[in-house]
Amino acid sequence: MKPCYINSVASISVQDTFDSNSLLETIISHKSKTAHAIHPKYKEFISPIASRRMATGVKMGIAASKVALQESQLDAPDAIITGTGMGCIEDSEKFLNAIIDNDEQYLTPTSFIQSTHNTVGAQIALTLKCKSYNVTYVHGSVSFESALVDAQLMLHENIANNILVGGVDELGKQFIQDIVMAEALEPKPITTAFGEGAHFFTLSSSKQKNSYCTLKAIEITNKATPQILKGKLHKFLKRNGLSASDIDAVLLGNNGDGYDNYYHNLQDSIFNATQQIHYKHVSGEFFTASAFGFWAATHIVKQQKIPKALLLNKTEKSNYKNVLLYNQFKGQQHSFILLTSC
Repeated sequence: MKPCYINSVASISVQDTFDSNSLLETIISHKSKTAHAIHPKYKEFISPIASRRMATGVKMGIAASKVALQESQLDAPDAIITGTGMGCIEDSEKFLNAIIDNDEQYLTPTSFIQSTHNTVGAQIALTLKCKSYNVTYVHGSVSFESALVDAQLMLHENIANNILVGGVDELGKQFIQDIVMAEALEPKPITTAFGEGAHFFTLSSSKQKNSYCTLKAIEITNKATPQILKGKLHKFLKRNGLSASDIDAVLLGNNGDGYDNYYHNLQDSIFNATQQIHYKHVSGEFFTASAFGFWAATHIVKQQKIPKALLLNKTEKSNYKNVLLYNQFKGQQHSFILLTSC
């Protein structure tokens, strides 16, 4: 694969990650089952008239994408690739409620049109007046990873040079309550709060002076036992000329449920001597939460430091050249993302 540089990042999350220059130095704790994002002043990015008709996910996506493009000094990218698990669930809820309230009659199509999963990518393109390649991936908890794979392939094949990639999900108002109730019935439910956020990055085959790091490799696996997964990880590292001892930090998506044994299996074996960090206790759990982990990892490689709030063990490293992200959800949709310093 040709080099894939991450030249800019932007994050709107349940933490103060949008306007703050610090890397999770101050953590906001969330004691309820849901955690809402800290929203910026959207009027700085979207006209108030347009903003009033937009769902939360759309507003977060437009603001985060504009900041990412500004940092990389781009007016418009060569492609916009978005990942989302639930899309604009707020508008989906509005439309379904309207069906019930109006007895399936006299329905306006606005909420239905705006509820489609590709609304975020489309609105970003309309705002930027960008007519380039625009695709949205809806692949559960690997939606963001799928977007990254597409971007990496486009750069490798010289189809584009600067690509805007992001992951967006919103909580909504009603459906999330059903998820919370369903999760409460699990033998060992998710203990982290359910969150939301928008995280955007510009990827390029050209390195900039302030590039964060390099996206070295990605691998997605649907189903695997902990032992099979361990073998896949060894092969993944070997293909990239590395062994487990070469990984300076491993970033894990622990959320407290019964499937955390996938993480524990790696923590106690392959990475028992590696610095272990996690992030979902500060970002919340949602389908594109791995985009928050990706955002944190890019900062770790660039700043060469790890926030204390993310530490899982006491192993320390003096520098962070190779950082591995591993995420899974309910024992399925496993992903490995390897980041290296430029």
